[in-house]
Amino acid sequence: MTLQETIEKIRPLSQEAMDAAWERWNDTSIPLHSLGKLQDAVVRIAGMLRTPAVSLDKKALVVMCADNGVVEEGISQSGQEVTKIIAENFLKEKATAAIFCKKSGADVFPVDIGIASDTILPNHKVAYGTKNFAKEPAMTREQAVQAIEVGIHMAEKLYDQGYRILATGEMGIGNTTTSSAMTAVFTGVPVETVTGRGAGLSSAGLDKKIRVIKDALERYQLDARDTLGVLSAVGGFDIAGMAGVFLGGAALGIPVVVDGFISGVAAMTAAGFCPESKSYMFASHLSQEPASALVLERLGLEGFMDCRMRLGEGSGAVLLFPILDMAIEVYRGVASFEENSMEHYVPLT
Repeated sequence: MTLQETIEKIRPLSQEAMDAAWERWNDTSIPLHSLGKLQDAVVRIAGMLRTPAVSLDKKALVVMCADNGVVEEGISQSGQEVTKIIAENFLKEKATAAIFCKKSGADVFPVDIGIASDTILPNHKVAYGTKNFAKEPAMTREQAVQAIEVGIHMAEKLYDQGYRILATGEMGIGNTTTSSAMTAVFTGVPVETVTGRGAGLSSAGLDKKIRVIKDALERYQLDARDTLGVLSAVGGFDIAGMAGVFLGGAALGIPVVVDGFISGVAAMTAAGFCPESKSYMFASHLSQEPASALVLERLGLEGFMDCRMRLGEGSGAVLLFPILDMAIEVYRGVASFEENSMEHYVPLT
């Protein structure tokens, strides 16, 4: 699907399926809404899948890997060579999120959408990294659309293989800088508030990172309503690719999990193209990056966990898989009031 075709296919959740899922929950012999957000999640999944027969047996993590030209400004503790090293570790099951996937029964699909050198990953390169947005726009609008459509293609491909929930992850040195820049534009919140230390910048390094972002935003004078313009000016291929996964998942009617801050910015990007896509998103956790809570608030989402994580890769998103699995098992298997010869619980007045 093209970007426009994808947007046109995104529908509201099925109220009929959600009502039927609540009927099932209300017939289970547990106190009303005693599993809280877990019950809410199962109902929303029913609405996404358009059936109360909820099943997420095949799960996948899609990791968009790309380099960012702004790294040459010295805004990151690591050099670009690290992107390739960690990205290739996903195929070797040596990256953290890949290990989480193995343990949780999920499959991992790393994508080279723009690493600055050749890799052993599946090659969907838009370019060998973005441009340095401190000097020129990170990418053209055409490249931004191309990168989004890589994500859409991945969602379609995995859906056709039977996957019914996708987690989003990324790997790309410098991508907290691109994410902070985009967040400042989308939210109107000062750069200083939304910019953190990333992988461990010193105070001097953080000051430089903030200055680079502020100078760029002053130069480009971006309009938050021009989602594609913001993405192409100061974004990254990884963010664009994840945005495509969010949009593709929504068009196909399956849930897509937000990881941390960078994934959240991709989710905001997707929502900029199609607000209804937010209905198909779950937020896994609250990242320690300073703007994470703000991003989730703007998306209208609440994380299931607060593990003080800020690793990225999709590591937090994958941790949500077993939680949802357990919620669905209770939904399917817990005894009904009739089976227990019990009277139904009723709301107290």
